[in-house]
Amino acid sequence: MHWVLPVLLAVIGVTALLVVTPVSGYRPWPYLKPNSSNLMFGGSKKFEGSSEFIHMRYHMGPVLTANITIHPIWYGRWQKSQKKIIREFINSISAVDSKHPSVAGWWKTVQLYTDQTGANISRSVLLGEEKNDRFYSHGKSLTRLSIQSVIKSAVTSRTKPLPINPKSGLYLLLTSDDVYVEDFCGQVCGFHYFTFPSIVGYTLPYAWVGNSAKLCPGVCAYPFAVPQYMPGLKPLKSPNSDVGVDGMISVIGHEVAELATNPLVNAWYAGQDPVAPVEIADLCEGIYGTGGGGSYTGQLLNDKDGATYNMNGIRRRYLVQWVWNHIVSYCTGPNALDQ
Repeated sequence: MHWVLPVLLAVIGVTALLVVTPVSGYRPWPYLKPNSSNLMFGGSKKFEGSSEFIHMRYHMGPVLTANITIHPIWYGRWQKSQKKIIREFINSISAVDSKHPSVAGWWKTVQLYTDQTGANISRSVLLGEEKNDRFYSHGKSLTRLSIQSVIKSAVTSRTKPLPINPKSGLYLLLTSDDVYVEDFCGQVCGFHYFTFPSIVGYTLPYAWVGNSAKLCPGVCAYPFAVPQYMPGLKPLKSPNSDVGVDGMISVIGHEVAELATNPLVNAWYAGQDPVAPVEIADLCEGIYGTGGGGSYTGQLLNDKDGATYNMNGIRRRYLVQWVWNHIVSYCTGPNALDQ
């Protein structure tokens, strides 16, 4: 494949932004369009997204150097088993003793990014207090603005409100498989931004990720599900026996990595447009292992039951996309064969 940097910038300029402009519309291949790593490949030293034409720059904004706390908001109906899969993934980010290749090893690339004082992204990522919204307080169809209203309800609730932590708290809104979010499936599988004080009362970094199991697994849970228009392509077996949630894990990793390095959309990104920045996970969408790029995920691992993964958590296994390493200017991950 070939690199097309001018085309990339042109495509980014017309990304669907609507009223609220969340960045990082995560879309795994084969649906890569804006912010897509498949526009970056060429005659490069490393095939995994490498390009001398990519300039990830620091724009002097804050990054998350203090201990990071993630506050999940469970919107809709969630099974206990599904929550356990996601909770362990979050806890695995700081589990440095996990078996190699590990989620903690994946986070080491994120830690390479610094603020203007030279302080690195925090190694500590903790699972914080959680909030359940099982009765769909804002309905089963959410807009980008109503997502902020859901977060407001969680932090201002009369009973057990989530703590307000603008400096190192991340608010992760997770919608169940019967909830539709604006642009879900058609354009994005998840996104991140920050809340508006006019709506929430505070500026809080947040991300939304949806369970696509019923709505569009072939789009957002790929490669554990495949689209109908690709007959003959078999889905891979998911490592935790839940296609929707296993598909969410990589999207959650994508958004958390970008929230840590660009929480207010004024820190680390490539390109000239801060409204539609190309961030550290955007550059590596669809790349999960050595040789990945275009329509190939890269070399992955299989457990004894035939499930596919590329990194270990505390007790579980996960498939998580790689992220951009600005030191070496290519996508890296803990399961790289040259490590």
